[in-house]
Amino acid sequence: MPYETHLEHLNQKHDALEQAISCETQRPIPDTIRLGELKRQKLRIKDEINRLAHV
Repeated sequence: MPYETHLEHLNQKHDALEQAISCETQRPIPDTIRLGELKRQKLRIKDEINRLAHV
C-alpha cells in the first residue's frame, strides 16, 4: 500500500473513532469500558500517523 494511501486510511479510521467516541459519550449511560477502548485505539492510530508523518 502506497504511503499516501496508508496515511489517508489511518486518518479515516481516526475520524471514525472520533465519531464513535462522540456517539458513545452522548448516550444516557455511556459504556466506560467501550469508551476507553475507543480512545486507546484512536491514540494508537494518532501515534502511527505522527510516526509516518515524521519519516
